[in-house]
Amino acid sequence: MIRRFFLSLATSNILSMRNFYLLILGFLVSQQFYGQDQNIEMKGLIAKEMNAFAKKMTTYNINPNTLNYDLQYQRMNVTLDPAVYNISGSVTSHFKPNQNMSSIYFDLSDILVVSQVQYHGSNLTFQQLPTKEIKIDFPASIPANALDSLTIHYSGAPSATQNAFATTTQSGTPILCTLSEPYGAQDWFPTKQSLNDKIERFDFKITTPSQYSVAANGKLMSETVLPGNQKLTFWRTAYPTSAYLIALSITNFVKLNDTIGNPPFPFVNYIYPSTNVNATSMSNIEWTKTIMNTFETYFGPYPFRNEKYGHMEFKFGGGMEHQTMSSMGSWSKGLIAHELAHQWFGDKVTCGAWNDIWLNEGFATFGAVLANEKLLMTNAEFKNFLLGEINNITSAPGGSTYVPDSGLSSVSRIFSNRLSYTKGAYILRMIKWILGDAAFYQAIREYHARPNLAYNYVTTADFNASLLQSTGKDFTGFFNDWLYGEGYPSYTTKWKQTGNQILFKVSQTQSSSSVSFFEMPLPIKVNGTGGQTAYFVLDHTSDNQYFLETVPFPVASVEFNYEYQILEKNSTVVQDNTLSVSSVEKEEFALYPNPAKNEVYVKGIDKPVEYSIHSMDGKLIRKDVYQPGKAIRTSELVPGSYIFTIKEKNIKFLKQ
Repeated sequence: MIRRFFLSLATSNILSMRNFYLLILGFLVSQQFYGQDQNIEMKGLIAKEMNAFAKKMTTYNINPNTLNYDLQYQRMNVTLDPAVYNISGSVTSHFKPNQNMSSIYFDLSDILVVSQVQYHGSNLTFQQLPTKEIKIDFPASIPANALDSLTIHYSGAPSATQNAFATTTQSGTPILCTLSEPYGAQDWFPTKQSLNDKIERFDFKITTPSQYSVAANGKLMSETVLPGNQKLTFWRTAYPTSAYLIALSITNFVKLNDTIGNPPFPFVNYIYPSTNVNATSMSNIEWTKTIMNTFETYFGPYPFRNEKYGHMEFKFGGGMEHQTMSSMGSWSKGLIAHELAHQWFGDKVTCGAWNDIWLNEGFATFGAVLANEKLLMTNAEFKNFLLGEINNITSAPGGSTYVPDSGLSSVSRIFSNRLSYTKGAYILRMIKWILGDAAFYQAIREYHARPNLAYNYVTTADFNASLLQSTGKDFTGFFNDWLYGEGYPSYTTKWKQTGNQILFKVSQTQSSSSVSFFEMPLPIKVNGTGGQTAYFVLDHTSDNQYFLETVPFPVASVEFNYEYQILEKNSTVVQDNTLSVSSVEKEEFALYPNPAKNEVYVKGIDKPVEYSIHSMDGKLIRKDVYQPGKAIRTSELVPGSYIFTIKEKNIKFLKQ
């Protein structure tokens, strides 16, 4: 989703936060994806989402009262008029208890009035609670694993606090639309908002005045003329869907039906009449076909081919990745790419906790970056764009991309442009640098296709495990540094050429004390006096590390991070003629990483040999035999300094 951010301008107090961000979102999106001004500071979020988190909820990710059943199907049968701020009708829910249950809870705002709960032809007793829940009591306990259903009849003007259900006008014509992320679904229909149970199938049966058209998730099943100048529109989605991705938009749309992809599937757009005559907007909507082909090449087949992809225009200024039909308030190519990428990352696989929102927003931002790289920018423009992204991320020294529990009360922290979006995308760029393009994109395709993850909720641990399964490489340490840790490194690279050898010495500092050292393969480009080039990858595992490489031409200059493959700031490259090859020989034996976390390795030992670890007061902590290439576990050591001894060599190391 791209719809949250606003500029911190002196005039911002003229407008409410909710309305102000909508006016400028299209501008921000174009800046982010076209690189015109990479230093725009995106500081805040709209009041709607901040207020959402201020509401009572026992946890931010899971309502424990709804854990005792699986919500399998919902049918919404409601009457809506864009000219009237109201909803009335019913929602039928099919559910399967996972234990015997005598009552059931749904998330539903107490602003709406429930008039009746029907169950097997009878009315059930219920309570509407100020915790935005409805508690329904059954006449007898329902056994586990028995599929059952009930219907909740309700009506009223939904709460406007979160702006999840909204009406306004476009060109003088009323429009009604919804936007439920993160907790707004319960403001307009009874459902289950916890990030642990997708709705397997959802039906919309929406009655409106006949002059309007209804756009929604899934496949259009029918439109039926009713007496009294009314119309019944029936949409159905048979893909598992998160409650916050259920959405609709209603106005006098122009309906465009086309095909997209190869083999083709429906491409459906419901747009304003004014958009239909805007040449730029229509050209960009058509461009969706191009970026769909690109994403299918790199990410794999579009996940909802049996239904459709398309857009429904809505009142907000940005976009929201509603499953199968993104809601759009503007039509820049960057926004179109971002919301389309979400169909794989955010919709097919959905973050299982708001702590892991980067799995939605970082991936979608990476998708828009991919569009820039492959379709929208020259190489020089793309490098300038990447530099702007680095400047955004490094504009503050701290903050983790993973949202700690302490940050869940702040929507601005969760949906941080700097951390969740931009740094999240750069984390993926660095994984791509580590693995190489082919292995990375293959791993990404396998990630969202795994049977236990596809159309399900996922965590960072799931993504890490999938990477390991795909590549054989464990990214645990990488995520500890870059995702859970804070900040970024700065490097000093010194070099000296002697004959056909070039010697590098690389040191590192960190912007935040939360990370003692960022292990990272470093990109080096060497330029010759005659225009020659050579490329090296330095496996940087410890501070002040030496590397000796062969280069067959006189060196004129050395470039570090030459294509912005990694995240860093204020790094320098210096020619230093005081370096000597003997320094490398001293480095042939080493213990790394140092400081250590859960394990260390020994460099320069090629056969089994005894080692020992002593505390600084001389107490023996461990004696064992080191096996070359195997890790030495240090997880049980208490934080502090130790002496590691092997082959009569003593090395002091720090356990974090």
